[in-house]
Amino acid sequence: MSGFVPSGSAAGNQTFALASRFALRELRGGLKGFYIFIACIALGVAAIAGVTSVSRALTEGIANEGQAILGGDLSFSLIHRQAGAEETAFLETLGSVSRVATLRAMTRRSDTGEQALVELKAVDNAYPLYGTLDLQSGGSLDDALSQQDGVWGAVADLALLARLDVEIGDTLALGRSTVRITDVIETEPDKLTGGMEFGPRLMISDAAIGDTDLVQPGSLVRWRYRVRMSPAPALGDIENVIEQVKAEQPEADWRIRSRANASPGLQRSIGRFAQFLTLVGLTALVVGGVGVANAIRAYLETKREVIASFKCLGATGDFVFRIYLIQMLVIALIGIGIGLAIGALIPFAAAAALANVLPVQLAANIYPAELGLGLVYGLLTALAFALWPLGRAHDVPPTALFRDIVTGGTKLPRKRYLTATAIMVVLLAGIAVLLSHDKFIATVYITASAGAFILLVLVARVIMALARRLPSVRSTELRLAIANIHRPGALTPSVVLSLGLGLSLLVALALIDGNLRRELTATMADKAPSFFFVDIQSHERDAFNDLLRAEAPSSEMRSVPMLRGRIVSLNDIPSDQFEPAQEGSDWVLRGDRGITYETALPENSKLTEGSWWPEDYSGVPLVSFDAEAATDLGLNIGDKVTVNVLGREISAEIANFRDIEWQSLSINFVMVFSPNTFAGAPHAHLMTLGWEEDVPTQTELDLLKTVSNTFPTVTSVRVKDAIAQVNDLVAQLAWAIRGASSITLIASVLVLAGALAAGHRNRIYDAVILKTIGATRPRLILAYGMEYAILGLTTAVFALVAGGIAAWFVITRIMEGSFVLMPVTAAGAALVALVLTVGFGLIGTWRILGEKPAPVLRNL
Repeated sequence: MSGFVPSGSAAGNQTFALASRFALRELRGGLKGFYIFIACIALGVAAIAGVTSVSRALTEGIANEGQAILGGDLSFSLIHRQAGAEETAFLETLGSVSRVATLRAMTRRSDTGEQALVELKAVDNAYPLYGTLDLQSGGSLDDALSQQDGVWGAVADLALLARLDVEIGDTLALGRSTVRITDVIETEPDKLTGGMEFGPRLMISDAAIGDTDLVQPGSLVRWRYRVRMSPAPALGDIENVIEQVKAEQPEADWRIRSRANASPGLQRSIGRFAQFLTLVGLTALVVGGVGVANAIRAYLETKREVIASFKCLGATGDFVFRIYLIQMLVIALIGIGIGLAIGALIPFAAAAALANVLPVQLAANIYPAELGLGLVYGLLTALAFALWPLGRAHDVPPTALFRDIVTGGTKLPRKRYLTATAIMVVLLAGIAVLLSHDKFIATVYITASAGAFILLVLVARVIMALARRLPSVRSTELRLAIANIHRPGALTPSVVLSLGLGLSLLVALALIDGNLRRELTATMADKAPSFFFVDIQSHERDAFNDLLRAEAPSSEMRSVPMLRGRIVSLNDIPSDQFEPAQEGSDWVLRGDRGITYETALPENSKLTEGSWWPEDYSGVPLVSFDAEAATDLGLNIGDKVTVNVLGREISAEIANFRDIEWQSLSINFVMVFSPNTFAGAPHAHLMTLGWEEDVPTQTELDLLKTVSNTFPTVTSVRVKDAIAQVNDLVAQLAWAIRGASSITLIASVLVLAGALAAGHRNRIYDAVILKTIGATRPRLILAYGMEYAILGLTTAVFALVAGGIAAWFVITRIMEGSFVLMPVTAAGAALVALVLTVGFGLIGTWRILGEKPAPVLRNL
């Protein structure tokens, strides 16, 4: 009977206890050989726990400051029109009301004619209901916006003063009036509710906006009515109030938002960004899993005499497996604990670092659920990569374990270990998909990562097979390098796996970033018009056209009527209850959309289904819908679309679908209606102007100055300025994503270092034998350098191909843009791979070549 395995009913428990005792006794010798294991697990867990905790802290921060961000407990917004007397009286029954108007406008210096696009905000005396608006001087907002000597006061962002080179006390023309800059805005509590901004903030009193003449029928003005309820209701009670408002004011059709969703766009962006970074952290864990497998395999090699002793004394394969599984779990828990500790601290560090950057304060805290997610990911990853090498040692005798070092050990573990490994991998992927913000993107990402991992394994095998079949070369150093690539125990699989995923991710992100920038700065800039002119009133349109023809006779102009509307229902199903055919494609139903009417098919559009209406059409209202959006929503020809425009609900039948060339940045609309739909409705016009050939920048600026001076109520948007701003935003986001994704590359470096350390003992034997038979240190360094260079270049080629395919898919299939492979990115990937593999390899080789031959030769 074995001296290890007890008999009787309690055998299982006793065996586990005994295995635990042996496992812990072996760990008394320290964690040498497992530092890379611990670092890989800690890095991935810290990334996942930290990212999810920061996301939660941001979301909690928005929720905690929901009243200040929203500007009230409830917000009611209308576009084009103000609330009527009856509607305002009803809102006042709910609590204190503050009215805010926002629009884009042009402001200019009267002396020099310099102008700038501003985000204009007109507030009443009750603003802000929550939070505080801080001015640089510390003074009162009411005093700063008051009228002095017939001139209204205004406060502005510091960026506006810098852009126009003005100071406090200077005056600016705004519409048909003049305002005086009286102070600088330090903090604006409800800034997040405004969405994307194309210019600095300029704030005036709502009593002053009438003098500017900017508010005309059809002007793109959004009126927000914030309500402060007393006492402040619970979140659940607020939903009841919203339902009551909808029931009592069904015709108002205002957009209602509560403090519970003060900034839904920002929250969606946070969710998507957190999802991406979580997947990046998971990729780092998977890359680190290779290090886990390497560390366990190398550790078991050093324990072959111990395992032999166990088996000689009667230990079973199950018992040996339990011993080293327990050790692995203990070490994994150490790494997970370190990762969780770092992840728990990240929200506090982020709150301190971003205190003056983010417009909302992070609710830094320790979030058990997010830390628990990191724990689950860490354990599953450790098990997924540990069960295979542990399983191979289950029922192999000590002599076979010794041969395993020489032959490479291609024998697979038992089926139960293969099954357990597969279960861990499926659980890991399933949790990542189920908990993701966008399940489709998560599925694509995980599938691509799994495919890349499998391909890397195959690539490593192909490299070894090719190296084995290459004809002998004359160079001794190159011959040795090639032999090292395919020999038993070669570093090839570890190097290719460790660097491949990390480099592929970085190449994909760099190519996506580069193509987006190219699309913005080159393709779009070439196709886009030079100017958008907004809020051209009908009675000014002819004079405005005449001015443009006189000032820019060789330009191309296009003008369309412009309204804003919101989809209320589709096929009589309310938009907030409508379920799109494609998940995540409900962007058309969120918020207001620009709409127009046309007698003929618009430019930059192609009819894909249905037919266009006649020029003199006078039947039931018809609408042309964007084909892609219609497909995502599951709409068909003949379906009913109801929109709210100027407070009226108008229903139209879908007559056709169009493919729209959005990349041109020309005038395009998701919905184009038949002209009879809005007969008699007040509206403004939208116009674009562009030149076929390049014109000097000064020509554009001179035209902008002339238009602003002649038509002060028309908002002029220079497209190059807008593209530059978006390009800067994309650049900042790309650097943030690339910086976060470097976690994967760090994990790759750790695994690479671990792989080289694991092969350290074998390399010492090789170096000593080769030096004994006459090899010099320079020749050995050259041989090893060639080996690492070949592996690095091969990995870089794979990363370029895999990353390029991933970037192509994202750009062409998800973003529907054009893709170009960028040589600089390829060279960068190759350089990174070479520096890492050759650098780490030669550092390790230099240490190996310094070993004394005598002790090694005595142990052969």
